[in-house]
Amino acid sequence: MSDTKNRKAALTPTSEIDDGTRVFFDQAHDIPSAMQSPASPPVSEHDTPLPASSADATTPKSAKPHYHGHRQRLRERFIKGGATALADYELLELMLCMAMPRGDVKPLAKSLIAQFGSFANVLSARPEDLHKAKGLGEAGIAAIKIAEASAQHLSRERAMELPVIASWEQLIDYCRVRIGHLKNEELHLLFLDRKNRLIADECHQRGTVDHTPVYPREVIKRALELHASAIILVHNHPSGDATPSRGDIEMTRKIVDAAKAMEIAVHDHIIISQAGYNSFKTLGLI
Repeated sequence: MSDTKNRKAALTPTSEIDDGTRVFFDQAHDIPSAMQSPASPPVSEHDTPLPASSADATTPKSAKPHYHGHRQRLRERFIKGGATALADYELLELMLCMAMPRGDVKPLAKSLIAQFGSFANVLSARPEDLHKAKGLGEAGIAAIKIAEASAQHLSRERAMELPVIASWEQLIDYCRVRIGHLKNEELHLLFLDRKNRLIADECHQRGTVDHTPVYPREVIKRALELHASAIILVHNHPSGDATPSRGDIEMTRKIVDAAKAMEIAVHDHIIISQAGYNSFKTLGLI
């Protein structure tokens, strides 16, 4: 009994919980681990809070590239004033930016016109030549060639709306768009019906007539296949001089004679160049 009393005397109440339960511990021993404050869990680097300056700081939104506003102004000028409201390089720039939405294409547009000599020359340039231009990719080349094809289709349809003889200026415009800027010589045959409306435009030969023979019988054969009543010969001189050569004159006379035998009229032979054009009929050669 005495030992029990001694042990009870060695115990002293240290705290009392709200429900009245007394909690005792042996003063001779350390505080049990269950009674200690729980240890803080290890801090992960992902849980580390950002410094106040970093957490509160906001990253400013990147400003739009300067050319975005420029493109918008170009579009507005073009829509309001048409092609004449823009310089050639601006029209080309507007075309390229639709195919190349990222980046400033103004320097590229100026470079292309300087390299090829004019807006028209850029449109009519061969894809392999355009590939050599620095900064111009497939999308830009496709946009340029689509513009050229669109111009050809438009001029062709306008030329077909009225009799060719009654819309001579439209015919010349069509021929200029079609072959005026080619680097190689081409001979085209325009086949007309009885009302002098355009039936077909076909490339009959590539290369100068001095080096590549033109067979009148092949020309007449094709005219008969298309039921054409008349023909207009058109070819280009890449040199820029639209003066007929001796070979041009001799070839034309042979075709005129062959066509006459089949009651097919040859209205004219037109030579197109970048500088202008010549008409055999106007020159008295037909």
